[in-house]
Amino acid sequence: MATVKRKAQGVRRSAAATSRANTARRAKARTGSLMDSVMALVPLTEEQLQRVFLAVILGGGVALAWFVASLAGVPAMAQQQVAGLASNAGFEAKRFTVNGVDRMNELKVYNRVLAETKTPMPSVDLEAIRADLLELSWVKDARVSRQLPDRLIVDIVEREPHAVLKKADKLVLIDPTGAELEPISAANAKGMLTVAGPGSRKQVEALTALLEAAPALKTRVTEAEWIGNRRWDLTFSTDQVLSLPQGEKESSIALVSFAKLDGTSRLLGGKVAKFDMRAPERIYMRIPGRAQQQLDIEAGE
Repeated sequence: MATVKRKAQGVRRSAAATSRANTARRAKARTGSLMDSVMALVPLTEEQLQRVFLAVILGGGVALAWFVASLAGVPAMAQQQVAGLASNAGFEAKRFTVNGVDRMNELKVYNRVLAETKTPMPSVDLEAIRADLLELSWVKDARVSRQLPDRLIVDIVEREPHAVLKKADKLVLIDPTGAELEPISAANAKGMLTVAGPGSRKQVEALTALLEAAPALKTRVTEAEWIGNRRWDLTFSTDQVLSLPQGEKESSIALVSFAKLDGTSRLLGGKVAKFDMRAPERIYMRIPGRAQQQLDIEAGE
């Protein structure tokens, strides 16, 4: 039997192979060191990172399924496929975060959102939820967003309570625009501006502008009654009443004039029960019992 002898590997080839092996080991060591450094900077555990990578991969798969189905011209099927994939991957609405709720009942917000529990995240109609939330009396604005994999975040902008609207059978808290918020007891309404009279709710913004014209009197007004759908009667903390003329400009001028008179003559807190400034450049004052005194004097004569 013949024996075949393999030719021994050359020195140069052996050296080159050894060099390549050494280079690969050094590159691997450098890569490992770099990855270790990066991992040290990321404030996540290895398990958390695995979840992040899994979410990215699954999210990419969901996006790809949607894209392919859309190209095929079947958006409804695409939505179903995406919802199914998302649900199987754990992308369902399971947790909820509500921000911005201070005065209103937070349960009213959760009742609107909990209906989406276990709904696949791609199928959650954010605009529909927002529209539903805007129907709540306290909600001025709302924003709903997704936080993958399973959380819905609701940001609420509440209306600010401004005054109390006096109705025939109850008191209602209103905001600066006159929007009704919720009923309020007389005890809780104490110290707040009360607005009364038919159509007064629609005049709240105009009333605020009127009172701003006389800052010194603004905090002393306890009630504003809208009379005949054309003008205001203001009641002060002294229980004295000021009748203003109709017209935004006219009423503002009259109120500023009254503030100046009160600053020089201290009208508020005196004997006058009612001040009438409906006539231009005039002020009529009614003192309780004065008319009867005059009649008694005339009778004695």
